[in-house]
Amino acid sequence: MTKTYQLKLGPLTRDLPLIQLNQDLTIASFVLLGDAELTHYAATQFTELLSDVSFDYLVTIESKGIPLAQELSWLTHHDRYIVLRKSVKDYMQAPVEQPVSSITTSADQELVLDGTDADLIRGKRVVIVDDVISTGGSVLTAKQLIEQADATVVEQVAILAEGDAAERKDIRYLEKLPLF
Repeated sequence: MTKTYQLKLGPLTRDLPLIQLNQDLTIASFVLLGDAELTHYAATQFTELLSDVSFDYLVTIESKGIPLAQELSWLTHHDRYIVLRKSVKDYMQAPVEQPVSSITTSADQELVLDGTDADLIRGKRVVIVDDVISTGGSVLTAKQLIEQADATVVEQVAILAEGDAAERKDIRYLEKLPLF
């Protein structure tokens, strides 16, 4: 087996290292953090894809979706975006927590919506933004937290749809990412 997978995203090419998670599953490791060029390209593509969607806030999941949400927020003229954290922070007020599982993390995790942010999105229309959707567990948990805050998810976007996620009809993505 080759040691990398060549990802082509529009005019960009990235060689992603193959990481064996277990005996039956190997993934191409996509890390958006630090890749300003790819982040900007993806955000410009999503700006076009979301041009027909009315929304008030972007919501992303700590941490690899943050640069995409930042750039997309800027390009779509939204002054603020919300980050769901992976643990409760001391500064949070009335945090709302939900357990989540991910194929790329072996330990139990949770997603946390700061109560201040929950108040901000109440009654609003939000778009969930992520780098990769795989099993969809993180996005589903994010959606549950947003709905607990009485906000409405109007769209879910990710740069890559990994494995079976590419067959989903409830997300928009820029490229498929195979599992090995």
